[in-house]
Formats: sequence, C-alpha cells, structure tokens
Amino acid sequence: MAEPPAGRRSRFSPGALRGVPHAGLIAVLVIVVAFTAMRTETFATDRNIVNILSQVSVNAVLAAGLTLLMTAGGMDFSMGSNVAVTAAVAAKLLASGQPTGWAVAVALLLGTAIGLVNGLVVTFTRVAPFVATLASATLLDGVALLVHDGNTISIGTRMFALGNNKLLGVPYLLVVAVLVLVAAALVMRFTVFGRDAFAIGGNEHVARLSGINVTARKLVLYGTTGALSGLAGLMLLSRLGSSSPGGTAGLSLQLAVVAAVVIGGTSLAGGYGTVTGTALGLVLLGVVANALNLLDFSSNYQPVSVGAVLLVAAVANEMHKARSARH
Repeated sequence: MAEPPAGRRSRFSPGALRGVPHAGLIAVLVIVVAFTAMRTETFATDRNIVNILSQVSVNAVLAAGLTLLMTAGGMDFSMGSNVAVTAAVAAKLLASGQPTGWAVAVALLLGTAIGLVNGLVVTFTRVAPFVATLASATLLDGVALLVHDGNTISIGTRMFALGNNKLLGVPYLLVVAVLVLVAAALVMRFTVFGRDAFAIGGNEHVARLSGINVTARKLVLYGTTGALSGLAGLMLLSRLGSSSPGGTAGLSLQLAVVAAVVIGGTSLAGGYGTVTGTALGLVLLGVVANALNLLDFSSNYQPVSVGAVLLVAAVANEMHKARSARH
C-alpha cells in the first residue's frame, strides 16, 4: 500500500501535547483517577463522583472569585476566614429565630464589606495584598471565635434544602458552584471588566495610562471575593447544619482554594488566569482527598498532599513564566 503524501502524514508527537491547554494537569488527573479506580471499586461509582463534586462546591465558589482577583494581580488570603465569620454570624441569627432571608442577606453583606475593607487597605495604603489579607485573616479567625464563644451553633433543619436536596439528581450546592464558575468564565472572556482585569494584572501602570479606572476595578474585585465568601459560608453552613469554632473554614480552606487556582495555571504575578484550569485544579484536589480516604490513608496526609501539590504548582508556574519571558 502506498504511503500517504508527506503533507498528509500525522504530525502528532509527544511534544505536541505541550500545546494542549492544561495537558499536564489533565494527565496527572487521569493517572490519579486510573490508579484509584484500580485499587477500589467504590471510587468510580456515580454516587462517589457526585460526592467528590459536592465536597469541592464550596471551594469552587471561592476559587472563582480568587481566579478573577489573581488575574488582576491581587490576592486575598482572608477568604477562608471570611467564610468562618459569615457562617458563624448566619448560624447565630438562625439559632436565635431570625428569618432565613435576613440571615442570608446579613451574611452576604458582611462578606462583601470584609472584601471591600481588604480592597481599600490594599488600594490606598499600598500594603502588599498578601500581608494585608493575611492580617485580615488572623483578625477574622479571632472574630469567629468570639461569635462562637467556645460553643457549636446548630441551626437544626434551617437551610437544609440548600445543603442536601438535589435538582435532577444534582445537589443544589453543585448547581450553585457550576453557575458561579460559568459566570466567572463569561466575565473573564466576554466583558470589558474581564479584559480590564487581565490588563491590570499584566501591567497596572500601563492600564492606568490606557484609561482604566484601576482603583474602582480593584474595589469591585475585592468586594466580589468577599460576597462569594459570604455565599460559600452559607453553603458550608447549610451542608453541615452547624457552625463550630475551629471548623472546616479558615486557613485550611483558604490554602486548598489557593492551591486549586495556582494548579489551574493562574499566574501568581497576575495577567493570566483561566476558570477551566481552576475547575480542573479543584477536581484534582477533590479526587486526591477522596482517594486518600478510600485507600484508608490517615486524614493527616490530606494537608500534606495539598501543600506538596501547591509547592509543585508554584514552581511550575514560575518556570512557565520564565520560559514565556525568554520567548
């Protein structure tokens, strides 16, 4: 049989995979999934897959806002602590008999206000975002403890539907997370605000000279991360049915979210970000946590795995930036 003309021969090569978006992340995810599926039959069931996606729903809402903010060169290390405070305040209101709508409104407004305060500090004092928001996180962790006063606050069956019911077999929490991620992706890709975020992250000085109101954009971004933190706090509260001091929010939640965003390829220096990559990073961390659980590893290995993956992703991020600069 005659060989096909040279011009029609397949040009696929392993090197061509470098051009595929998130190829490395997808490859790691496939390897982890395949390995875990071979070791335990429980992993590949529909119920377990939905469980994984539900568990990362709260992280997904936070990661969507953080992707936008980091693309613009910002950072908010207080989102996890914001979740702790808003969940505690909402639980306190619900436990005292206040209407659900009032508790939801207060949580969202409180989260937004916290985000705006961070934005004001970062924008007008020129304090590094990392330092300002880390200080804010420490302060908010203390506030959450004061609200709890050492006690777990139970809300009974209030907000039970959001945390436990399903729509066509899909948990409400997952529906909310997907809607937030899609909205963030659409904003980044198709709106002037999204383009401005990329421009600010790429070069803030040039962005100002081009007529972009950098201050206003930053305040909106920090306010958005705050509002999404409030929403995540309500989601977490509805899933757990209570808020407790030293619960699942705080720094541990924040590090998992930062890890997912960085793993997904969003630049730590700003100027580049992708919601698709963030979603893949969320799924990878969720799968790793689930695999450790199913394979009977100690729960102490989970923070170790998150920290290791975050370190590798950060190094890879910087190497990619260096290669881009050379070319």
